[in-house]
Amino acid sequence: MPCPRFTVTGPADFGALRALLATREEAAGDAEEKVRRILADVAERGDAALVELTRDFDCKTFDASCLRVPAADIEAGKNAVPAADLAIIEEAAANIRDFHERQKEQSWWVPSPGGTMLGQIVTPVDAAGCYVPGGRGGETPLISSLLMNAIPAAVAGVPRIVAVSPPRADGTLNPYILAAAAVCGVTEIYRLGSAWAVAALAYGTDAITPVDVVVGPGNIYVTTAKRLLIGRIGIDMIAGPSEIAILADSTANPEWLAADMLSQAEHDPMAAAVCISDDKALLDATCAELAKQVAALPRNDIAAASLSHYGALVAVPDIDVGMELINTIAPEHFELCVADPWVLVGKVRHAGAVFMGHHCPEPVGDYFAGPNHVLPTMGTARFSSALSVSTFTKKTSLIAAAPGYVAANGPKIARLARLENLEAHARSVECRLK
Repeated sequence: MPCPRFTVTGPADFGALRALLATREEAAGDAEEKVRRILADVAERGDAALVELTRDFDCKTFDASCLRVPAADIEAGKNAVPAADLAIIEEAAANIRDFHERQKEQSWWVPSPGGTMLGQIVTPVDAAGCYVPGGRGGETPLISSLLMNAIPAAVAGVPRIVAVSPPRADGTLNPYILAAAAVCGVTEIYRLGSAWAVAALAYGTDAITPVDVVVGPGNIYVTTAKRLLIGRIGIDMIAGPSEIAILADSTANPEWLAADMLSQAEHDPMAAAVCISDDKALLDATCAELAKQVAALPRNDIAAASLSHYGALVAVPDIDVGMELINTIAPEHFELCVADPWVLVGKVRHAGAVFMGHHCPEPVGDYFAGPNHVLPTMGTARFSSALSVSTFTKKTSLIAAAPGYVAANGPKIARLARLENLEAHARSVECRLK
């Protein structure tokens, strides 16, 4: 199985790997025009458009009565999940909640000697929508996506949290999605997928009250809909294909490195899996393990395509150059598979999440530990962050000024206004100086 190999001696050689990863940018092609038509259709025809589109793509017998999932179905879904599985979901949810509780920001205000009270009021949005992909025919439900999106919204104090997910061919949702919703306390769920689900959340229909923020992963149509609706709604991010980058030294286990690379390669033919090391023998052994392990995967066709097009084994002269390369590509998931990761973590400038040491593979964070797995991709970790409680909050500035403050500073404020040729601004201050 081919996997591109690179030899890097310093920053001058970084361009080839960056160019390879950049080619993963999904071309919208005709998706944008299709999505624009869908958005306009839902805005104009509401529930009728939702029913028609869902019949065409998901469930041929769908009608308006199928849109909202009844409370009894949510409870039945939870009860249909084996107790052992439900306990795992509940434990993961508790870990995620505990982590995000630590992100909560408080409102604050402070007096100043000059006669003002300044502060910031932190409030949640009124409503959030969580898009949950149904997976292949609804049989690979993205439980973790619902947990990672709904729990931070709940911690933020959002009073109304809505979930949408495409129905299976028989019009139902996978019971694991319903069980995860019940664990999160989400009771408003709609059987909707693709761009029309995002449109319904943004515009609202007779059956669905609009929301303020839409979060969650999806295909090019979901992503394009979110991008086109920015401004009407807030979103988490514009996410590209998944990616992992590993920096490994001679103490790493090639079997484990290959398994970690494949954990992302199986997502999508456009996913990227990169292993960087100063030990050429380790890279050779990892390459052999990739060939061995990919053949045994159920999704081996997807993983093989990902590795052959966007996988990379990169030889560097030393770990410091490897770290420079990591910061250049700003990976979504970054594994520090070295003897002492704590020595190097201070050098990490750009990464969505960092996984420390040989015993912390990416799925630990993806599913269970607590940090959010909705992370910036395609190098956007240079300027953006993981989905968090702040995704669902707003910050409002607070300014209170006493008469003495206006008396002392009014002429200066009026002068600044007149420098901008805004006379009414100046007069609104000066009228208080009489």
